[in-house]
Amino acid sequence: MKAIGYVRVSTDKQAERGCSLDAQAEKIRAMAVVHGAELVEIIVDGGESAKSLQRPGMERLLTLVDSKKVDTVIIAKLDRLTRSVKDLCVLLERFERRGVALISVAESLDTGSAAGRLVLNIMTAVSQWEREAIGERTRDAMGHKRRQRERVGNIAFGYRLAADGVHVEPDEGEQAALTRIHKLRANHTLREIARDLNEQGLRTRRGSPWRHEYVKRVVGIAP
Repeated sequence: MKAIGYVRVSTDKQAERGCSLDAQAEKIRAMAVVHGAELVEIIVDGGESAKSLQRPGMERLLTLVDSKKVDTVIIAKLDRLTRSVKDLCVLLERFERRGVALISVAESLDTGSAAGRLVLNIMTAVSQWEREAIGERTRDAMGHKRRQRERVGNIAFGYRLAADGVHVEPDEGEQAALTRIHKLRANHTLREIARDLNEQGLRTRRGSPWRHEYVKRVVGIAP
């Protein structure tokens, strides 16, 4: 059985936490011995993020997999391969089509067996659920802050940061501009609205004359 290893770090801090390239390679070599596999190569991606699969080492790995020159890919930990559940599913499907197994040391996984594939599918599903649950909690928290008129990200046009530094409050000058914009929006173009605002002596947040591009942005973000 021929195997290739894959190691990755994105920052120096990861190396300090025991995720160094050498530490990963050592685990991969040990696992290859356990499985009686011939370790053909250890592919390295140093300083590469796992947010996408567009990495030099990953491209080489996939080339070897697609050419069916290896039977197994060994990694020290799943997140060294990718942190994206979607990308992991894409890789697993690609490996399976080529008859290539994935072995992860940290998770004790081997997709060469039915049990290994089952465990990995469960882990993938749980990871996806956890990601979505975190997203829902974050949206709920942001929604609550907005309802309480607390600042969340950039302050929408028409409002300003209150004296407490936490909440937002209406800005009279910007509210006047917003009112005028909404009044004219139904039957005037953006250029016509900008011209009208300038004629009324109203100004943008930066104090500059209105242009149709800024009117468009304000219409899009107005609460």
